[in-house]
Amino acid sequence: MMTRNSLDIAVLLSGSGTTLQNLIDQIEQGRLDARIVGVIASRAGAYGLERARKHAIPTATVLRKDFADTPTFSAAVWAQIRAYDPELVVMAGFMSLLDVPDDFANRIVNVHPALIPAFCGKGMYGHHVHEAVLAYGAKITGVTVHFANAHYDEGPIILQAAVPVLEEDTPDSLADRVQTKEREVYPQAIQLIAEGRVAVEGRRVRIRQDME
Repeated sequence: MMTRNSLDIAVLLSGSGTTLQNLIDQIEQGRLDARIVGVIASRAGAYGLERARKHAIPTATVLRKDFADTPTFSAAVWAQIRAYDPELVVMAGFMSLLDVPDDFANRIVNVHPALIPAFCGKGMYGHHVHEAVLAYGAKITGVTVHFANAHYDEGPIILQAAVPVLEEDTPDSLADRVQTKEREVYPQAIQLIAEGRVAVEGRRVRIRQDME
């Protein structure tokens, strides 16, 4: 049987922290072998910080508006991340572009509310994605968990899951179903990493089967 290890993760967020709460719940329920060692927010007053504090998770704030450009902002964020010494960085609604140092290549994960390479890239986040899916007339959308690099939604794909687009859908109703699937798939991808089953080969991510 493959041995499972607890994975130390740092979470980056900008808003309410619903993704963070889902990870906390999965860990407490024994479904995710991880430990959240710190939470960093890019916006003051992000409710995700309060969620972290309620669970005694260390927090920090690095405000994007305090920095003139991406490199200086990234340097400040990475200084804080390194203070937590995580094995993996999890983006949970982090709304700022971040440079990726070489030693964290393929050690940052993100979730996108569509099936990459469709409906992704700069400006494609939140309801913008669901509005674009409906405007295009797509019949299927979904969730993509991928490794993050220094470009929007371009890193190697770990997992994807499809969500049907219904005739009566609005951006809100579609978002609700996509987020439900996201709450399922994102912890699954992190668990695969915790189990040591994920290998990156160029743009391809190979997932090793569990060994009995």
